[in-house]
Amino acid sequence: MKLRTAKTILTLSIGMLLLYGCGGSKSEGANSNTLADSTSVDTNISSSVAIANKKDSTRKFIRTADLKFRVKNVINATYFIEDLTKKLGGFVTYTNLTNNIGYVDVTAISTDSSLETTRYTVTNSLTIRIPTLKLDTTLKEISRIIDFLDYRTIKAQDVALQLFSNKLTEKRTEKTQERLTNAISSKSKKLTETTSAEELLSNKKEQADIAKISNLYLNDQINYSTINLSIYQREIFKRELIANEKNVTAYEPNFGRKLLESISNGWKMLENIILFVFEIWGLLLLLIVLILGYRLILKKHLDNYMKRK
Repeated sequence: MKLRTAKTILTLSIGMLLLYGCGGSKSEGANSNTLADSTSVDTNISSSVAIANKKDSTRKFIRTADLKFRVKNVINATYFIEDLTKKLGGFVTYTNLTNNIGYVDVTAISTDSSLETTRYTVTNSLTIRIPTLKLDTTLKEISRIIDFLDYRTIKAQDVALQLFSNKLTEKRTEKTQERLTNAISSKSKKLTETTSAEELLSNKKEQADIAKISNLYLNDQINYSTINLSIYQREIFKRELIANEKNVTAYEPNFGRKLLESISNGWKMLENIILFVFEIWGLLLLLIVLILGYRLILKKHLDNYMKRK
């Protein structure tokens, strides 16, 4: 009886240990999944600030976005952004593609050759205008090409009061213009008063035009959001084999070539001398005749002198 009781207690103990072990492993798995979820990085760079609300008519927002990020390839990213902008009904207002050179190193690898290594970074600054209703979509699409995000700033400036103020200015100036026009058309006014009224009317028209142009500009900024992008990629190394300009002696011919050139130049010189001699053969013949004649005359004088003695 005691033996059976001991076996029963042992069996229950083993079962509890197994259940506890399985429960612990499940908890660890759950904790690891939670940790993985918490460390995952969201590449979406959009925000609720970028979402335009059609139903809200009392607010007028000018939305802008500034981003700086690294991409795999700047040129491919530029084409992607430009095509995306055109697809969504926007347009590019500025782009500046630049190669920023870090350093240039020239290493001699032979007597006549050097290896030029250039280290540079490709960057591009773009400004695009996107319909405000497509701003959120644009930012989400751009997030697909981001390799590393430096910063993202999105602003929404409410200009409803400024628009309302400009409209009030337009109405006031219109009424003032009407009164001034009636006053100028009255013949009872003096010339000086008429001139002053016309100047005042011109100033009021200018104020009305400024307010109208300001509202046109604000409405354009409201309807089309501005996105300023600064993109770059990792540094690139370019290597090119160039001539070794410092080692000038490497381009000089060796002794064998110099010897052959000397023999060739000597033979040409001999040819020129022979040709020159044949060109003046007449002068040489005359010189020989004169020398022989002189010698005959001199010999004749010597013979006569000896006979006299």
